[in-house]
Amino acid sequence: MADLLAGLEPDPLPATPPENAPLADRLRPRVLDEVVGQDHITGAEGPIGRMVAAGRLSSIILWGPPGTGKTTIARLLADAVDLRFVAISAVFSGVTDLKKAFTEAREHARIGKRTLLFVDEIHRFNRAQQDGFLPYVEDGTVTLVGATTENPSFELNAALLSRAQVLILERLGRAALEQLLDRAEAEMGRPIPLDPAARDALIASADGDGRFLLNQAETLFSVDLKEPLDSAGLSGFLQRRVAVYDKDREGHYNLISALHKSIRGSDPDAALYYLARMLTAGEEPLYLLRRLTRAAVEDIGLADPQALVQCIAAKDTYDFLGSPEGELAIAQACLYLATAPKSNAAYTAQKSAWRAAKETGSLMPPAHIRNAPTKLMRDIGYGKGYAYDHDAEEGFSGANYWPDEMTAQTFYTPTARGFEARLAERLSHWASLRQERRS
Repeated sequence: MADLLAGLEPDPLPATPPENAPLADRLRPRVLDEVVGQDHITGAEGPIGRMVAAGRLSSIILWGPPGTGKTTIARLLADAVDLRFVAISAVFSGVTDLKKAFTEAREHARIGKRTLLFVDEIHRFNRAQQDGFLPYVEDGTVTLVGATTENPSFELNAALLSRAQVLILERLGRAALEQLLDRAEAEMGRPIPLDPAARDALIASADGDGRFLLNQAETLFSVDLKEPLDSAGLSGFLQRRVAVYDKDREGHYNLISALHKSIRGSDPDAALYYLARMLTAGEEPLYLLRRLTRAAVEDIGLADPQALVQCIAAKDTYDFLGSPEGELAIAQACLYLATAPKSNAAYTAQKSAWRAAKETGSLMPPAHIRNAPTKLMRDIGYGKGYAYDHDAEEGFSGANYWPDEMTAQTFYTPTARGFEARLAERLSHWASLRQERRS
């Protein structure tokens, strides 16, 4: 049996990558301790650290942006707990590939070698394909490690999520990216040919993606430069717009923080200044539009619902016009946000509601508002007594919509600013009607 299965073993990770391998491969961590930027899950007190210490690995979903180490962590996990490592990609694999992987895993299990099945881009499998994993995960044929850049709550089946622990990988921070660049310089035996400001600019341009940083570094190492590049030279060399950092070395993250806080503090001139600093330095306009949109929902919310509309319109305008004309739309959105009434009520309500959802698990809605598409459901009380609000006085029935085991909660408390002042009045009126109609 061992001879029969020998040909099914995946290629092992070579002890030393070949000299002509890409720099990112040559610097790939060989043990979990070498993974940077993810100590919250790989450290001794993190969930992966605890699993490895116990020698038992449960199925997990690694959720995080590109270039943060999902594939590397999966491979090192298999090594750490002595599992056979098999990798497939949902982009290139189908049902036939899955069946083959499960069959081989079952055969290896019979001779005492269990399998870690790594599925990259697992969210790209459809619902039926995801369901196909369940029996093999449940009976231990495979330990599933899925990787996704998308929110698992929306992209993965609830049944699959209930059998796997979701671990969130973070974008690599400045310290982690610095560490990667230091390793690259040690591997190459010389410093990267950049002056200090350009080195900072290269790190900032990676936007948390370690693989991108190492690929850019490899390009720089591959040419013979007479002298280190400055920020402008780096931008021209890589044909990528890279933020310039002045003599005070205020970086990408300081400037974006200043922009966001100036908007939150309702100072349109300061906000426009920091926006200009980043755009004229070469920051990606779409990155700034994403941050402005975040400010619209986090710091303005329903105090002025048009703030979000302005940001999306600015993004569409920039897509249509490009630079430099489209940058006027970005500036307009920035000024709109800074001058809008502020509220984080929706933001705090979302956090509270998410926390309550995790704490209460899978409580059923009250019977009267459950879906009742079949006679059986109607016979057992689904939908019974539902009050159709449009038929009630003032279009408001005052019915209870919370699970029977849960008291009504208040997550959203609008402010007295902007449009939320009207919402506050409306909610207060409904609260009074609700009390009257339940008494």
